[in-house]
Amino acid sequence: MSFEIKAINGKARAGILKLPHGEIETPVFMPIGTVGSVKGIMWNDLKNIIKAQIILANTYHLYLRPGTDILYEAGGLHKFLNWERPILSDSGGYQVYSLANIRKINAEGVEFRSHLDGSKHFFTPEKVMEIQQYIGSDIMMAFDECTPHPADYEYAKKSLDLTQKWLVKCIEYLETHPTKYDFPQYLFPIVQGSTYPDLREKAAKFVSQFDTLGYAIGGLSVGEPAETMYEMIKIVNNILPENKPRYLMGVGTPENILQAVALGVDMFDCVIPTRNGRNGQLFTTEGIINIKNEKWRHDFSPIDIQSPLEIDQTTTKSYLRHLFQAGEMLGPMIASYHNLAFYIRLMQEIRYQIIKGDYDNYYPTAIETYMKRL
Repeated sequence: MSFEIKAINGKARAGILKLPHGEIETPVFMPIGTVGSVKGIMWNDLKNIIKAQIILANTYHLYLRPGTDILYEAGGLHKFLNWERPILSDSGGYQVYSLANIRKINAEGVEFRSHLDGSKHFFTPEKVMEIQQYIGSDIMMAFDECTPHPADYEYAKKSLDLTQKWLVKCIEYLETHPTKYDFPQYLFPIVQGSTYPDLREKAAKFVSQFDTLGYAIGGLSVGEPAETMYEMIKIVNNILPENKPRYLMGVGTPENILQAVALGVDMFDCVIPTRNGRNGQLFTTEGIINIKNEKWRHDFSPIDIQSPLEIDQTTTKSYLRHLFQAGEMLGPMIASYHNLAFYIRLMQEIRYQIIKGDYDNYYPTAIETYMKRL
């Protein structure tokens, strides 16, 4: 497998990432398929209408349900879902972070209680690698602790040390345990370090010594100011190898993505398109709409006149607002379709502008347009 950079404009890059289940054009946005589904979206539509190239699935959730035995019996997650395109699996580190009141961390791993039934489980780096092998994802994430924000320096330092020790254990496990299916899987280490420049620098240098397919930047967009996040990305990307893809985990808004691409990030995932869509927030080519607002009650224009998505042309703002007001499940579904398609088209537009050589001029105007409240 390989990553080939096709064009560079400033720090922004357009590339091709070749994976066992297909090629990906970067920069790329990965819809969230946490439990093996992208909420409210049919798989054929995700592929043929929304045109997603890759999805993200979650180790923690799939381990609890349906379980690795079912995934293995199905032949891996690709066959379980009937999704033949690439999959990236998150290690569960973020879920461990979010379950702070029902987990305990030590040098060996994390003990936690299931959010489903309260049963007790223990994740070690080795266990997390084994689960991801059963999942059969193209890209596996190393097990890490997602450092909370705010965190004092000593906590952040100890957390980073733990993440780095776990990375070594992940790599050692994979070196001695072959994949469970007839295709290779690839590990991305995760750069942590909270909002401390020296820790981020240390983390980026540490992961760079391992010749992995790519690298991830974690522990951001967890409450810190946006400018601090961009500062950390800049520090890390100045150190990470230039010929490898960089994945910014859990980020974010269109503005976050446009800014991060300008800093050299290639891969993104976030719940915002579907979660915000289910709550009535739409990202459009003219700006952001809260479809529940009274102002859209008498607006019979399409959701987004500039969108090539058929549902955006055949659904009026007034009707979509009515669906939300009536509590009809079709409303959140349409909004989710729309937002995911917007994000995928945004990445295509970003890639086009990088190849064109005009990204530095394009993205400030795009931020102003797409983040405007309508």
